[in-house]
Amino acid sequence: MFKSWIQTTTLIKFITFFVSLVANAQTQTNGSQSNNLITAVPFLLITPDARAGSMGNAGVAVEGDANSSSINASKLAYLTQDYGFAISYSPWLKNLVPDINLSYLSGYYKLNDRNTIGASMRYFSLGNLSIIDENQQDLGSFSPSEFAVDASFVRKFGEEFALGTTLRYVRSNLSSGLFGTTQQNSAGQAVAVDVSGIFKTRTQFLNTDATLSLGGNISNIGTKMSYSNGGTNYFLPTNLKLGGATTFELDALSEFTIALDFNKLLVPTQPIYDIDGNIIKGKDPNRSVPAGIFGSFGDAPLGFSEELKEVGISTGIEYMYDKKFALRAGYYYENPQKGDTKYFTAGAGLRYNVFNVDLSYLVASQQQSPLANTLRFSLLFNFRNTKSITWDPKIR
Repeated sequence: MFKSWIQTTTLIKFITFFVSLVANAQTQTNGSQSNNLITAVPFLLITPDARAGSMGNAGVAVEGDANSSSINASKLAYLTQDYGFAISYSPWLKNLVPDINLSYLSGYYKLNDRNTIGASMRYFSLGNLSIIDENQQDLGSFSPSEFAVDASFVRKFGEEFALGTTLRYVRSNLSSGLFGTTQQNSAGQAVAVDVSGIFKTRTQFLNTDATLSLGGNISNIGTKMSYSNGGTNYFLPTNLKLGGATTFELDALSEFTIALDFNKLLVPTQPIYDIDGNIIKGKDPNRSVPAGIFGSFGDAPLGFSEELKEVGISTGIEYMYDKKFALRAGYYYENPQKGDTKYFTAGAGLRYNVFNVDLSYLVASQQQSPLANTLRFSLLFNFRNTKSITWDPKIR
C-alpha cells in the first residue's frame, strides 16, 4: 500500500504518469479476458516534430530536415546544408493537466558527402506533484519526468539510398521512491538502438516531375526496463514504421507532397487468461527481447486478423510554395479495438534564409480524445554549404 497519498488537485497527474507504463492502452475485455500491448516509456512514440505532427505523424519518407532523427535518421544523408539544429515543444494532454509537456532538441553535422552525424534529446515532463501524508502534512513536491539522449550515424550509398543507426539512452523517473511499496522503487533505465533507411529517386508521374521516396525505421530495440528491484521488466516500445512519399513539382514554384506511413509495435500481444491466470489462448508474453520482436508478428490470440488491427495508419499532405511557405494536413488512425485513436491534424510552415518555423494543431473532439487541441512548435536553423561537396542535382 502507499504510505502517502496525493493531494486531490494532483490525482489526475499521478494517474497519467502511472498509466504511462502502458503504451497505447490497447485493451479488450471479455469477462476475465484481456488483450493489451504493454510497454514502458511510451513517450518515445510521441512525434515531437511539428511538421510530421501536422501530417498525421507521417514522415518516415518525407524530405528530411534537422528534426529527421525523431522519425528516420537516415534522411539526414540528403540534407544540403553543412549543419543545423532544431528545437521543438508541445504541451501534452493539456485538456487534462496544464503542465505536462514534451521538449525536443536535435542537431546534425555533415562530415562529408556520404557521412553525417546527429544527436538529439527529448524530455517529457509530467508536471509537479504535491505530496501529503495521512495527517494532511505537506511532504513536499515531486516532478516525475522521462528523457532520452540519442547519437546517430548516417551513411549514403550511391545517390539514391542511405542507412542510419541511432544509439539511445533512456531514463524514466516516475516515483523517485516517494511512493513506498514492499519493493524499493527506482528510476527505470535502458539502452536501445534504431535502424533506419531511405530510398529516393526521380521519376515522372502523370507527365509531372516527381521525387519518389520509400523509408523505414525500427526504433527502440533495447533492453527491458524495471521500476523496482526484482520487479516486473517491461519491454521498450519497439516500433516498426514503414512508409512512402511522393513530391510532385507542379510548376517552378509549387510542390505537392503526399505521404503514407504504417506503424506496428513489435512487442508481445497479451494472451487471454482464465480466472486462475492460466493462458487459454495466445502466447506467454514473458520472453526475451528478440523473441518478443519476432514473435510480435504472430502472437495475437485471435490470429492474423488481430495482428492487422495492431497496425496504425498515418497519412498527410503538404503544399509548398517557393520553398518558403507550407500548408499541411493529415489523419491518424488506430483500430477501435487497438487504441481507438483517431484524429485530423493541420499545420503550416515558414522558411526564411536559415530559419524555419513549423506549427501543428491536432483536431479532435474534447469529449473523445485527451489529445484534442494539442499544439506542436518547431524552430529549425540550417546553415548553408561551406565545404566543396558535390551533390547529384537529381537528388534534393
